[in-house]
Amino acid sequence: MDRLDNTIRPYAWGSTTAIPHLLGVEPTGEPQAEMWMGAHPGAPSRTGRGTLVEVVDADPEKELGPAAVAKFGPRLPFLLKILAAGAPLSLQVHPNLAQAKEGYEDEERRHIPVDAPHRNYKDANHKPELICALTEFDGLCGFRDPLQAAGLLDGLGVDSLKPYVDLLHAHPEDAALREVLTAILTADPEEMHRTVAEAAAACTRLGGDYAPYADIAHHYPGDPGVIAAMLLNYVRLQPGEALFLGAGIPHAYLNGLGVEIMANSDNVLRCGLTPKHVDVPELLRIVRFEASDPGVLRPEASPDGEEVYETPIDEFRLSRHVLPEGGSAHDLTRATPQILLCTAGLVQAGDHELRPGQSVFVPAGEKAEVSGAGTVFRATVIV
Repeated sequence: MDRLDNTIRPYAWGSTTAIPHLLGVEPTGEPQAEMWMGAHPGAPSRTGRGTLVEVVDADPEKELGPAAVAKFGPRLPFLLKILAAGAPLSLQVHPNLAQAKEGYEDEERRHIPVDAPHRNYKDANHKPELICALTEFDGLCGFRDPLQAAGLLDGLGVDSLKPYVDLLHAHPEDAALREVLTAILTADPEEMHRTVAEAAAACTRLGGDYAPYADIAHHYPGDPGVIAAMLLNYVRLQPGEALFLGAGIPHAYLNGLGVEIMANSDNVLRCGLTPKHVDVPELLRIVRFEASDPGVLRPEASPDGEEVYETPIDEFRLSRHVLPEGGSAHDLTRATPQILLCTAGLVQAGDHELRPGQSVFVPAGEKAEVSGAGTVFRATVIV
């Protein structure tokens, strides 16, 4: 197996302390948002044999296994991250596979450069993702019941929000949610800026259930995404709990440290809380306008001690092993590629000693045994 040297991305919303604290190093004072583990061309992990992209490209069947190559092609299908949010991320959705292929082909036909700021589809893949909390982790996930959203907005006492409150009482539910989100994102910018300022002041004054939105407005003053965020379920994950974000589900991460895994894609449609491009017509084509429970996931334990986060897709499978002091070794050998990530304690993975934040790549079929006292997350695929 290969020890991984991973890139830390300094996005502005990143925490200045969470990743350094995990790694046991001094903060630099700069935001450290994500540490990428995998073979994404934007920031591939490095090994003693070259980047993980180069390692896989040199012999896909040996590194990934014949079954994974047959199902997903000659590339690692997932990207594993440590994510540290010190401020809210953009409100966003991801396309399903058919939408991604269609959108990518359309933008290619129109010769829109892949790095153009108004480009929506960087590739032809979908981007389901799972976030598992390492600390308390706050986020927004899926639409609230429209009547609950109406009550939340109405409670602010802001006159310019009354039309949205009235729309949310309309039927059917999907049409009400679509009309309100459309109205928010297409409102006159100056009028919306005033509405958000009034709503933010009310959120600060009222506190309680409104406190998260006061914080969002502090980071994104005047942004229509502040009002759009109030249409969504607010969730606070405890360590070990997770959220699965499927296609079309609007979501945003607000604060906390977690392990994130996703299909190897960069396709994001933004709804707000960002200075970046918001393509309202394309967004409305992708969003699933239905109220839903956020569906907090807790791992399901198997007899061998593996705790699995069950999801409905095959590009990734995330699980963890909590290794007690003096416990027996766990054999994790598998006929598919794996990344093993230590998040607590001291873990021995083959010949590699892993401390928190350290990881290894295990080629398909290679012996993988872990021992020690700590927590190790295991990322692989289902074939």
